[in-house]
Amino acid sequence: MAVARVKVRAASPVAASAAVPTVPTVPTVPTVPTVPTVPTVPTAPPAPGRRSFLKAAWVGVGAAALAEAAWIVAAFLKPRKAATKSPAALVVAGPSDAFAPGSVTAFPAGKFYLVRLADGGFLALHRQCTHLGCSVPWDEGTGRFVCPCHASVFDLRGEVLAPPAPRPLDLFAVRIENGIVKVDVSTPIRRSAFDPSQATKG
Repeated sequence: MAVARVKVRAASPVAASAAVPTVPTVPTVPTVPTVPTVPTVPTAPPAPGRRSFLKAAWVGVGAAALAEAAWIVAAFLKPRKAATKSPAALVVAGPSDAFAPGSVTAFPAGKFYLVRLADGGFLALHRQCTHLGCSVPWDEGTGRFVCPCHASVFDLRGEVLAPPAPRPLDLFAVRIENGIVKVDVSTPIRRSAFDPSQATKG
């Protein structure tokens, strides 16, 4: 029995290549240049808010109060110097013999009248009325001090003869040294009535 032989023809290379599809070429993407890095600008600190402002204000007030308290305490504890009388507080009136008994001599700078009583004693009367502080002139004709504001009247010793003044004229301390009359006008001396011990004799 005869076997039929079939010839297998080899495929042509051209045909084989035609059977495989061609992959299209991807175009090359151009390189993008690198952007330089921008330096970071430091951010400014946020503005203090209202709460911070009030806190700072309270701290300042507290510090001021503490400083004032410390100053007061220091001033209180600081030793005080002995008070010395100013030369202007001592008025040298003059020799005692220069003032006749029953005379009244005004000393405008010292704001007083130097009175020599009939017994030779001296009184330095503050010229300020004890009612409202008006300056009281001496009336030589009547022998009295008459207030021009509210008509209070005082006698030679400063005692009240007519109200509304509530008390006698204040005094200044008088001393006589080596026959010289001196008046200390630093502090007026209040009194309720005249007493002979208030007069200074040389």
